[in-house]
Order: sequence, then C-alpha cells, then structure tokens
Amino acid sequence: MRHTRHNIGFWGNNTTTVLSITLVLLILGLLLIIEYHAQRQSFRAQERLTYKVDLSPDVSDEVAQALADSISRMDFVRHVDYISKDEAAKIFMEEIDENFVEFIGYNPLYPSIMVNFWAKWDPNESSAIIDNFCREITRHDYVTGVAFQETVADAVRSSFRKLTFFLLFFGLLLMVICYIMIRNTIRIALLSQRETIQTMRMVGATSSFIARPYLWRSILYGALGGIIADLLLFSIFYIFNHEFSFYLLHPHHFPRYAAIAVLLVAIGAGVSFISTFITVRKYIRYQY
Repeated sequence: MRHTRHNIGFWGNNTTTVLSITLVLLILGLLLIIEYHAQRQSFRAQERLTYKVDLSPDVSDEVAQALADSISRMDFVRHVDYISKDEAAKIFMEEIDENFVEFIGYNPLYPSIMVNFWAKWDPNESSAIIDNFCREITRHDYVTGVAFQETVADAVRSSFRKLTFFLLFFGLLLMVICYIMIRNTIRIALLSQRETIQTMRMVGATSSFIARPYLWRSILYGALGGIIADLLLFSIFYIFNHEFSFYLLHPHHFPRYAAIAVLLVAIGAGVSFISTFITVRKYIRYQY
C-alpha cells in the first residue's frame, strides 16, 4: 500500500501546471499592486483638496484662532491653516504685485480657515464626514460658508471607486480561471490513474487515503506558483525602478508588498487545494 501511494501520478505535466498557476497569480499580483498605488494617489489627491471656511470680516483673531484650534483636534482633520485678514491681504498683494489696500483705503478681505481632511477607504464615508462638518461648522454665527471644489472631490472618489470595482471583478475572474484550469488538469490526471485508484479501492483504501497525496501536492504546487510569481513581480519592479525611476521600491511600500507576496502564496495554495478537493472528491464518489 505504501509503495502504491507514492507511485500515484499527479497533475500530469507538473511544470506546465505550476507555470499556469504562476501566470494567473502574477497578473493578480500586478492588479493588487496597481490597486495599492491607485489608492495611494487617490488618497493623496483627496487629502490635498482644501476646504475654505469663510469667516465674517468683523470676527476677532482670538475667536477665529480658537475655532481653528478646535477644528484641528477633530480626528478626521489632517491639517488646518488660519489666515487672518492681514495675511489674506498680503497673499493677494503678492499675487497681483500691487498694494490694493492703499489704493482703496481699507482691507476688504475676510479671514478664513483652510482645512484638509484625511481620506477614507469608503468614499461614501468621506462624503458623509465632510457634509456633517460643513453642516456643523456653519452653525457658528461668524462662519459665512464653506467653499471647496466639489466636482473635483467627487471625481476623485468616483474614479477610485470605479477602478476598485474593475480590479475586484478582474481578480475574481482570474480566480475562476485558475479554478477551472486546475480542475481540468486534475480530471485528466485522475483518468490516467483510474486503474491505480481502482486497485487501491480493492485492497481497502479509503477515499481520504486516495485523495491525500493529491491534496498535499496541490498545496505545494499552488504555494510554489505563488513564490515564483512573487519573484517575478520583484524582478519586474526592480527593472522598472532601475530603468524608469518609478520609485516602486521605496522602503515605505515594503510592508504592503510583503502582505501582497504572502497573500499570493496563500491564494495559490488555497485555490489549488479547494479545486483539487472538489474535483477528487466528486471523481472518487461517482466513479467508485
């Protein structure tokens, strides 16, 4: 029995199977990394959007500064700048290169508070936080309104949402392709070994005993495909980073890259095991 078990063939051409899994996981890894960098750029764009809290011209600096300090302590606020009337006039004069205060005799500008928010994974959550902020902040009598580029903010969130859905759909499609590919390969291997399996049945081998070598090696080959995909991804990134200066290998990205690398190995082993388990169980049940 022991000798028969070790002579069971597995998956026909092992090299072709591992390379096929590697190719699927390589594409999936590229999609995950694209999603990561797209998320970074989307967050950066959202966090650079400035929301201008306009204040009444007659509000005192002490009251305005107190409001700015209270805003800065909010968990969802990334950065706050208070611009007084004098600072606003100075900035405007530098832009137009003319002293308009002396020309008209007074400073018509008003103080304001510039606010940047932390980006959230869920665009709806970001929108809800900002809408609530605008609603609460305008309850102060000396706040005249909140100005921001609403179309730009919506466009950034919408673009990231669409890209995420597309990559998720394509990733799931790759998993289905990987499952079908492994299932068909297993079926061919089982058909080629049907006489050996039948002999093992005749001498009293259980279904779990027959399936065990297939399952263990499915995990091995799936994990091997993930490791090879990780090495190929690193090679691709090294070339692009060296030749085109894309800064893809900055140490800041390493924790996320490591997580993606581990995930690819886990996905390779998991999908391979599940597809093998379902196929072997169904084949043994219906054939014997």
